[in-house]
Amino acid sequence: MRPPAEPRRPAPLLLVLLTNFVLSFGKETLQTTAVTPQFQKNVDYVDFIYLNILEKKVLNNSEVSVQYLCSKPCIVSLEAVASSEFRTGVPVYRKRWKDEKNLYVSRTRQVHLKFPSIMVYRDDYIIRNSIIVHSVILYAWISHRSASSYGDEQNEDYQAAVAKNYTFLEAVPPFERPYKDHKVCLQWGADYLWMLQANRIPQCPHETDGVHILEFIYASSGEKTGIVKKFEQFENRELETVRQHQVDYPMFTISIWLYLLHHCEKDLCGILYFIDSKEMYGTPAVFLNEEGYVHIQMHLMRGDDLAVKTSFSLPLKQWFRLDLSFKGGQIEVSSVGKNLKRHHHQSFTFREDFYYDDTAGYFVLGGSGYVNGIEAFFGPVKYYRLNVLETEQISNPLHDKDTVEQIELYYERCMDIQEIVYDYRYIVRQGEKTHRNCYYENYYLELIHKYGEKSKCDAFMWGKELREKYHTLFKLLQEMDFSSPDDGSDTVVEVGRRIFEKVVKGLSSANGLSNLGSSVPLLVDSSCCGYHKASYFLAVIFETGLGVPVDRIKGLLYSLVGAQGNERLSVMNLGYKHYQGINNYPLDLELSYAYYSNIAIKTSLDQHNIKGEQAFVETIRLMDDELLKAQTKENGDVFMWLKHEATRGNAAAQQRLAQMLFWGQQGVAKNPEAAIEWYAKGAIETEDPVLIYDYAIVLFKGQGVKKNIKLALELMKKAAAKGLPQAVNGLGWYYHNFKRDYKKAAKHWLIAEELGNPDASYNLGVLYLDGIYPGVPGRNQTVAARYFYKAAQGGHIEGTLRCSLYYITGNMEDFPRDPEKAVIWAKHIAEKNGYLGHVIRKALNAYLEFSWHEALLHYILAAETGIEVSQSNLAHICEERPDLARKYLATDCVWRYYNFSVSQVNAPSFAYLKMGDFYYYGYQNQSRDLELSMRMYAQAALEGDSQGFFNLALVMEEGNSIPSYILDHLEIDQALHSSNTSLLQELYYRCWNNSNQETISPCSLALLYFYMRVLWNNVLHSTLIYFMGTFLLSILVAFAVQSFQSLSGNDSEDATRAVQQDEPTLSNDLSQQESNPQRPLVTS
Repeated sequence: MRPPAEPRRPAPLLLVLLTNFVLSFGKETLQTTAVTPQFQKNVDYVDFIYLNILEKKVLNNSEVSVQYLCSKPCIVSLEAVASSEFRTGVPVYRKRWKDEKNLYVSRTRQVHLKFPSIMVYRDDYIIRNSIIVHSVILYAWISHRSASSYGDEQNEDYQAAVAKNYTFLEAVPPFERPYKDHKVCLQWGADYLWMLQANRIPQCPHETDGVHILEFIYASSGEKTGIVKKFEQFENRELETVRQHQVDYPMFTISIWLYLLHHCEKDLCGILYFIDSKEMYGTPAVFLNEEGYVHIQMHLMRGDDLAVKTSFSLPLKQWFRLDLSFKGGQIEVSSVGKNLKRHHHQSFTFREDFYYDDTAGYFVLGGSGYVNGIEAFFGPVKYYRLNVLETEQISNPLHDKDTVEQIELYYERCMDIQEIVYDYRYIVRQGEKTHRNCYYENYYLELIHKYGEKSKCDAFMWGKELREKYHTLFKLLQEMDFSSPDDGSDTVVEVGRRIFEKVVKGLSSANGLSNLGSSVPLLVDSSCCGYHKASYFLAVIFETGLGVPVDRIKGLLYSLVGAQGNERLSVMNLGYKHYQGINNYPLDLELSYAYYSNIAIKTSLDQHNIKGEQAFVETIRLMDDELLKAQTKENGDVFMWLKHEATRGNAAAQQRLAQMLFWGQQGVAKNPEAAIEWYAKGAIETEDPVLIYDYAIVLFKGQGVKKNIKLALELMKKAAAKGLPQAVNGLGWYYHNFKRDYKKAAKHWLIAEELGNPDASYNLGVLYLDGIYPGVPGRNQTVAARYFYKAAQGGHIEGTLRCSLYYITGNMEDFPRDPEKAVIWAKHIAEKNGYLGHVIRKALNAYLEFSWHEALLHYILAAETGIEVSQSNLAHICEERPDLARKYLATDCVWRYYNFSVSQVNAPSFAYLKMGDFYYYGYQNQSRDLELSMRMYAQAALEGDSQGFFNLALVMEEGNSIPSYILDHLEIDQALHSSNTSLLQELYYRCWNNSNQETISPCSLALLYFYMRVLWNNVLHSTLIYFMGTFLLSILVAFAVQSFQSLSGNDSEDATRAVQQDEPTLSNDLSQQESNPQRPLVTS
C-alpha cells in the first residue's frame, strides 16, 4: 500500500474549461483589470474604461453605457463573445471608435448591442434553429494605436490594451425569448402549419448521474458468474461533457448493500469491478480477500495498475452498506450499518492520475470468467457517475425490509440447528467410542453392538425450551445412525439430505400431498443443514400455495437461499421469474442472465460428469399418445426388443440402446457402465462408425472405463476413415490435447468444419482466441467469435455460452449488446441440465404409473423453473384431475401454467388455442377479452396450426372485426383488410393449406361451404336473376289474366241458357216444391 500523498490538483487548463462551461448568471461578475494606475493629475497613464448595463441579459438593442478616459489618441473597442455547447469563444458583436481629441477627459458613450437573431429570438417559420447559449462575455478595452492599426485582430489588440474591462451577460433560454417581427406576411397555409407546432416545447429526457446497478436482492453463490451492467454516454450533452472532462480526474461514488456469508476462500473474490474493451481490469476494481479486507485496484493514466487494501474487514451475516467515493487521486471507503451509522472509514490519497471511462467497457457485480464472486446477498447498488457524495448524502435505501429481515432470521435459526447437529453427532460418537473399548473385554456386548439397535442419545444436554423449539429435529436425530465412519462429506449436509429424502418419500406416496403441511418444518431443518433441494421445495410450496397458504415473502426467501447454495432448480427459478417479471419479481434481464449463465456453465460441466441424479431432458407432452407409448423401462417391451435386436448384432439397436443407458433417455435409468458394454460390443462387431466413435471417446476420457489412449486413437482413426465428421474432429482434439500439435489439429478441424461439425467450428475459435492458430500471430477475438457463432448455430453448448456472453457485454463489434438475446441463449442451454431432466423424468414416470400426487409435485417443481413442456403438462394434469388441483393448490393451476406456457419463446400452438378460448369465453374469475383471444388464435396460426385460422374466421363470422395489427402480424395483404369476404376467404384458405390436404378436414369443409355461400349470393345478386324473375312474373300475370277471362266467358253462356228455360224450369220447380215441401229452395 502506498503512503498518503498530497491531494492532486487539477491543471489550470481544466479550470479554464470548467469556467467557460459552468453558468454564473445571477451573480455579480463585473470586474476591471487596470493595467495602468488610476488617473491622477500630472500622471501620464490615467486611462480607464467602465461598462454599465441596466439589464444584463442577451437582448437585442440592449443599451450599454461605456465610460472611458484616454491619455493619448486611442481606439475604444467593444466585443461580445458567446459560447454554446458546440463552440466556444465565437465573436457575435463588434464595435470600435476612435477618440483623438478628447484627451484626459472622461467621456460616456451609449451603445446599442445587436446580436444574431438565433441568439435572441424564438424559433419561427423563418428562424428554424435558435441556439442555446451558455455564456456571453462583453469585453471593452482601450488601445493607444494609430488609425492605421484600426483593423487589427482582437487578440493582439486586447493583449496590447492599456485598460480592459469585461462583464457577463445572462443568456435567455430559447422558450423565454420573444418572436421576431420579420415585417413579412406568410401565406395562409404556411402560417397555419407553423402555428400547429409553434407552442410545442420539446422535453429533454430526464437524466441524472445517479443510476441503479441493482435494485433487487441478488444471491451470489461464489461462482464465476455475476451481473453485467454497461453504461452508455449521457444523452444530456452537458452531463456528457462533464463526464469526458473527468476521464483523467474521476469523481464518482458507489454504494453497495451486502449480507456477507463467508470471506473469500482463496485469493480474491469479486464485489464490483470494471472490465475495459480490451478485457482488462479498469477503474474501479473492488474485491474481497481471505481475511475479509477490501482490495481496491485502479488503472493509471500511464497504463499500469495500483492497488490498496483497507485496514478494516467486512462483517459476516449482517446487512451493511459499503460506500466508495473517488475524487481525483483520493479514495474514501466507509462501512455503514442498517441504521446508517458509520462503522468504519478510511481514506487513501495518491499523486498518480487514474484513468476512468465507464463507457469503454462494462461493470460486473459478483463473479465473471476472470474471478469468483463473493458468497453473499447483494442488496441495492447505487452508482453516482459524476459526483462525490458523503455518507449522509447518498440515497440508497434498503428496500423490501420484510425479505431482508427474513434472511437474517433464517441464518440465525440455521446457526442453532447446525450447532445442535454437530454436538449431537459428537456426543453419539463419544458414547460409541466408550462402548467400543468394552467390546474387546465382553463378547456379549460386541454381539449387541453388531446386531442390536444403533446408539441413540436419550440424555440431552440441551434445555427444555430448545428441545421444544426443535422437537422434530431431535426426533429425527434419534432415528439416524451416526456409527458409520466419516467418508469426507459434511455431516450437517448429510443430515439435511437424510431428512429431505425421508420427506420426499412420504410426499411421493399415494396420498402424500395430504401430509405436506406437517412436512414443512422438516424441510426447513433440511434447508438449514445446507441441503438446498429442500430450500427449492419450500420456495415452490410457498409461492404456489401447495398444501399451505401462499406466502410470497417466504417463497422469495427460500428461492434466494437455494440459489445462494447453488441449487440448480432454485437458480433457474429466479432466472425465469426475472426474465418474465412475474410473481412480484421485477423484470431485470441482467439479473436473469446472472442466474441462467450460472446453470448454463454447470450444464456443460454436468454432461462430462456421468455421476449424479441426471437424465436427458426430453420434450414429451402428455397429450402425445405416440410418444407416451414409446416410453419404457429396463423390463419394458421396447427396451427388451431393442436388447434382443442388439444381441443379434443390429447396429442401430446397439447404438440406440447405448444412448438410452448412457444418458438416461426414454424412461431408462442412467447406467453408463452398461452403455459402455454396448458401445464396445458394437464397435468390435458391427463396424458402425458412430459406435466406434462413441467408444473411442469414453476410452479417451475414461468415463466408466479405464483410459486407453492407444486403443482410442486407433478407433478414432478408423471412424474418421469411414467419413464420420465427429471422428475427424476427434482426431484434431487428440492432436491438440495430447500432442500439442496445433497445425495437425487445425488441419483436421478445418476438414470437419467443412463437413458441418459444430465442435470443429468451436475448436477453431479456441485456437484463434488463445493466439495459437498456425501462421496467425497473436489473438484474434473477432475471428474466434465468428467461429463460436457458427458453432452455436449448430447447437454447440460452449459456443452458445460464448455468444451469450458477447451479447450481454457488448464488447465485440459483431455482437451489439442485446441483454434479451443473451438471456434467451443462456436459458436455452440451462434448460438442458441433467439434474432438471431427472426431475422431469420422475414426474413423467409417476404420471405413467398413475401416481397423481408424485406427478403433480414433480411437475410443479419443473414448471416453476420455466420449462415450457412441464408447464403445459402440469396444466393438462390439472384439467385431467381438477379435484386434485383444487384440493392442494391455492393458485388456479390451469390458468397459471397455460399462461406461463404462452409467454415462452417455444410455446406450443395448443397452449395459444387454450388461452384464446379462455379469453374468448371468459375463464372463471377472468373477464372476457376478445382482442386478447384473437391475438392468441393468431399466434397459434403463426405456429402453423390450422385451428388458429379457423377460430379467427369463426370470430369474424360472428360479426367481430380483427384489428389491423393482428392481420399485419399474420402477413395478410392490406388490400384484403377492408373486405370481410376476401378476408374470410384468405383465412379459410390458409386453414385448409395448413391442414392435412389428403383427407377431408373441417377446414376443407368450411372452405367448400364458404365458396357455396359466395356462389349463391352471387347468383341472387346477379342481373340474370332479375331478368328471369321479371320473365316468370310476366308469364304468371298473363296466365292469371287469361284464366280470369276464361271464367268470365263461361258465366255469360250459363246466364243465357237460364233465361231461355226460365218458365218450364220454374214450373217444374214449383211442382217439385209442392211434392216435396221440406226440400230447401236453391237459387244461383
